[in-house]
Amino acid sequence: MGCFFSRRRKPAQGGQLPLQQQAGAGQDAATGEQKAPQYSWDLRAKIDPKEYTFSGLKNETVGRLPGKVAGQQFVIQDCENCQIYIFDHSATITIDDCVNCQIFLGPIKGSVFFRDCKDCKCVVACQQFRTRDCRKLEVFLCCATQPIIESSTGMKFGCFQYYYPELALQFKDAGLSIFNNTWSNIHDFTPVSGENNWGLLPETAAVQDYVPLPSSEELKAVRVSTDATKSIIPITRGRRQKNSDESCLTVFFAGDYTTANARKLIDEMTSKGFQLVQTKEVLMKAEDAHRVFQQSALEFIPLLEKGPVVALEFNGDGAVEQCRSTVNEVFSGTKVFVSESKASASQDVDNFYNFADMQMGM
Repeated sequence: MGCFFSRRRKPAQGGQLPLQQQAGAGQDAATGEQKAPQYSWDLRAKIDPKEYTFSGLKNETVGRLPGKVAGQQFVIQDCENCQIYIFDHSATITIDDCVNCQIFLGPIKGSVFFRDCKDCKCVVACQQFRTRDCRKLEVFLCCATQPIIESSTGMKFGCFQYYYPELALQFKDAGLSIFNNTWSNIHDFTPVSGENNWGLLPETAAVQDYVPLPSSEELKAVRVSTDATKSIIPITRGRRQKNSDESCLTVFFAGDYTTANARKLIDEMTSKGFQLVQTKEVLMKAEDAHRVFQQSALEFIPLLEKGPVVALEFNGDGAVEQCRSTVNEVFSGTKVFVSESKASASQDVDNFYNFADMQMGM
């Protein structure tokens, strides 16, 4: 396909014109009738913006089922007292002028932007999170980059916890890692001296008390669970105060079972009373390994070529001993980095997460 300014194609060798020109440009070969030119964009499925917009709704329960948004942009605006559920991945979502709404937003490849909203409760997974001119939003959040609030007050944040069968694949389709969640690392773009525009939701906060399960028959077809133990995103403490001065760094290297192994260790450690502080999935180079793993670096450098590593920080008295014991018992055939002692663990955690934050531009 050419453009208006492309050169006319030269006749084929021997003066033979291409077949479509033999019949006459834009003519049907059989009838000789003139045909309108057809371009590749004409063959694309037509998108109706109304299918990707909720606007001007009051006292309604609405949503989109898995597969119905399929990576498109979505707009929510001027809604009041509504329950809104987007059970699919999308490109970007903007939410404007909504009041007293309860909103679930499945994985968003780009940004979600709340503007001029108040008294809303939300569950959101995204690459970028931003608010402007908002008041009293309570958000269970998974965000790959540092969340930003601007000219907003009374903001409260908790860790994303949600499950339905299609959600894991939607995270992959949106290019989001379940281990990259900076939900509590909020940047206030417009701080006010002596005031705090944001805080954290109580540790005991239950998602269904903020964003209830959908009540409409259509949306009930999605098998949702808000049980923290089933959450696609591991529940982390984030920036809450640690209960102990002992932490342990564990790093899994890329392979067929990296995610499953990391989830297994999380289950093993949390079932014994240890707390998961933070997680991260990031690519490492040889020089990064020397900085993070130090004396053990040479052992792990060959594994870095296979893909990103997954790091976990556990906290609690005896965390290092228990983590080393569990890894030796459960993952005996797998190379895993685990802090060697309580004395070195704190530096291990700092070395890795300082590197990871620099790598991800945090």
